[in-house]
Formats: sequence, C-alpha cells, structure tokens
Amino acid sequence: MMKIKLKEISIREIVNGYVNNDDEGVTGYGGKLNIRPKYQREFVYKDKQRDAVIDTVRRDFPLNVMYWVDNGNDTYEVLDGQQRTISICEYVNGTFSINYQYFHNLEQDEKEQILNYKLMIYFCEGTDKEKLEWFKTINIAGEKLTDQELRNAIYTGEWLTDAKRYFSKNGCVAYGLGGDYLSGVAIRQDYLETTLKWISNDNIEEYMAKHQHSPNANELWLYFQSVINWVKVVFPNYRKEMKGIEWGRLYNEYKDFDFNSAELEKNIKELMMDEDVTNKKGIYEYLLDGKEKHLNIREFTPNQKREAYERQDGICPNCKGHFEIQEMEGDHITPWHSGGKTNAENCQMLCKECNRRKSGI
Repeated sequence: MMKIKLKEISIREIVNGYVNNDDEGVTGYGGKLNIRPKYQREFVYKDKQRDAVIDTVRRDFPLNVMYWVDNGNDTYEVLDGQQRTISICEYVNGTFSINYQYFHNLEQDEKEQILNYKLMIYFCEGTDKEKLEWFKTINIAGEKLTDQELRNAIYTGEWLTDAKRYFSKNGCVAYGLGGDYLSGVAIRQDYLETTLKWISNDNIEEYMAKHQHSPNANELWLYFQSVINWVKVVFPNYRKEMKGIEWGRLYNEYKDFDFNSAELEKNIKELMMDEDVTNKKGIYEYLLDGKEKHLNIREFTPNQKREAYERQDGICPNCKGHFEIQEMEGDHITPWHSGGKTNAENCQMLCKECNRRKSGI
C-alpha cells in the first residue's frame, strides 16, 4: 500500500546541484533527486507551457502538486512533475529568458521571491508496481502519456535504455536513416513503438517483456536497418507518399520476393498520374499484393449512377431483377485494372448482391 506524505520544498533547495546532460541524466536537490527516471518521457514542454510555469511562480500563484518517490537512503525520484521541475531549474540556470529577461537580469528581491517559492510535494513510498500504477493514475491530469510511454514505464532496464538511444532522441540515428519513412515524433516514442510493432507482429508488450533484461537492443536496431534498406532497394525513387506506410509489415511478408525495381517504378509513375487512384500512398502495397482496395478507386458520381439507372430502367444486368436506385451500386463495365475509366460511359448499376459477388466480397 502506497504511503503518501505532503511537504513543502523551496525552489532554492531543488535547484541546488542541478545537472542536466546526456551522460549524468537530470538530477537536483543536492544530487539527491532523480528528476528524470527511466520511465519518464523526454522533455517535451513547448516554450509557451514552459514560460507559463515561470509566470505562475513569479506571480506567486500555486502550481499543481508534484509527486516524488522516497527511495530510502535520503534519495528521491520525480514520479509526476518532471517537466515543471526542469522548466524551473533551467530558468534559474539561465538557459532561457522570459520577455527578454534571464534569471540573472532580475532584481535581487525578484530572484529571492523565486528561490523562496514553495512547491507542494507528495512523498510516496511503495513497490515498483505500486509506483507505476500510481504514475498512470496521477498522469491523467497532466499531458497524457502515449501508449508506448506507458509501456516504457513498465519494462525498464538496460535494453530499453539502449533502444531509446536509437529511437527516442531528437536527431536519433533512426531519424537519420529512416525519418522520411516514419510518422510521428521520436521523443514521444513513436519511432520506437512503430519498430516494435513491426518486429513483434503487433505484440509489443510480449516482445518488450521477453527482452526487458537483455543487455542491448541490437536485434531491434539491426531489424530496423534491414527494413529501411529493403525499402530503398525495392523503391529507390523516394516520394512523399512513402512516409508513414507500414513498411515493417510489408518487409516481413515480402522480403524474400525478387522484385524488379525498374518495372515497379514504371508502374508507380502510371498510377500516380491515374486520376481514378485516390489513395496514392496505397500504390506501394498494391504493387506488392495486387489488391485494388489499397488504391480507393474513384467512385462514380451520383449523376453518373442516376444516368445509368435510368438507362437500365432499374434492371440489374446480371440477375435481371428490378431494384430501387438505393438498392443498387455503381460498377465499372470494363474493370479499372483492365483499363476501364470512372466515367458515365463505363458505369452500370448492379444490385448490391451482384456487385459484391463480382467484387469477391
């Protein structure tokens, strides 16, 4: 059962011995406070949010309560309030200014007001599991964690630290190699989540649990390199539509196939210019599996369908039954893949059952 005790801690005490660098991490409170534990997100406050924290302190308004974990031996770690704490410490350290005023530009009484400001801190004691469950609960009131950030809270260890080195830093190596092919933001764990999803066939928690205590994330990084290199070989001409495709899933399924890149490029150009193809991003998967559903072929307009319906007198040409227009669907007389266009001349109305049967649905 978590034990919780409320205390007041001044900013002066927290900024004492503040350190923020890649090698030593983020610490304060005379070296006794681990401000960024392994399960916390990278610093993601925008300038406006960061400045609002300092403005609140300078106006002597109360900040939301924070939570620290008491680890024993007079050491602590931030459970909730990391970004507010870093904002305060960075300002006092002179990293940024507010309205062109750095901390060192303030009058002495203004500096003292900030340093003497009391933060309300709940000190918590409990097991790792209790701390993490509590973190999930109290975090709801702040900037919500992503699913991957919550997973990172559970599966801490050397493996995760190494994986984040590749996938979770601004300008990380995964961004340098494959940023053009990935959606999301590295520091919000999107790159890590995407790669884990690919390598695990969407069983991320199972994969992380299996590798939690591995000494490194080499397997994950080598896999990511294989995916991106495969994409660059099979589809060497980059287009913006290639960003955000489920490349890992396609790699898993088609990596052993022998594709003709030159022929694929020729087909891509033709499909990019085809006005009936409304989902250009789907071209790549279509060329691998041949399924037209990826392309979202343009539908007939209501006027085109009405014209065909009247021309047919409401008769389905397949089953010869009579139907109301709302019971029928537009169909390409000459299929799109055989060169048929989405125009009035190539439109016929089939009853829904016949159309689905023709489409193989």
